[in-house]
Amino acid sequence: MSKELILEQARQSILKCDPKKAVEVAKQALAEGLDPVEVLSEGFSDGIRQVGDLFGRGELFLPELISASQVMKEASNVLEEAIEASASKNKGKMLIATVEGDVHDIGKGIVVSLVKAQGIEVIDLGREVPVPTIIEKAVANNVNIIGTSALLTTTMPEQKKLEDVLRKEGLRDRFKTMVGGAPCTQRWADRIGADAYAEDAAEAVRKALALLN
Repeated sequence: MSKELILEQARQSILKCDPKKAVEVAKQALAEGLDPVEVLSEGFSDGIRQVGDLFGRGELFLPELISASQVMKEASNVLEEAIEASASKNKGKMLIATVEGDVHDIGKGIVVSLVKAQGIEVIDLGREVPVPTIIEKAVANNVNIIGTSALLTTTMPEQKKLEDVLRKEGLRDRFKTMVGGAPCTQRWADRIGADAYAEDAAEAVRKALALLN
């Protein structure tokens, strides 16, 4: 099967919320020697971006968005083992979480996979994570970067709260911080005092490497 067809099937498995097909495509891609990072970023992640666009236009609803996210996770689990096997290690540690009140983790899941591919250790706290938990785990794991994701404008203030609490507790200089999610912008990152903003997963990887360097 051609690479283009495999990538298209990967996209469609996400758009159709078909976990069985997604896992099948991921395994076939590896069996045929395709680059797992490319399959993830240009196949499955492209499908997720399309899902996000449909959600933004009101053509999909939150349950479908969450379903697509779960399919993405299953495909990522298959590909990540191959990605990690080929990745260089010990470039640093990054904690990633979706903020409290926000149930989405589509973009975050893609970021986790691609950041791992660059040899950065990732502590993924999942969805709806309170600021105190984020800070507690960041300190406990001695991470270099804290990345937070917010899909909703109503949950963006949690990213500001993180910056405020880090400063209040005298921990702000200990970590680099990165924000992302559909409503976030560079202006928002500047306003709250975050070190970086990433528009998508590929940019998140570039920014994370830059912060570590």
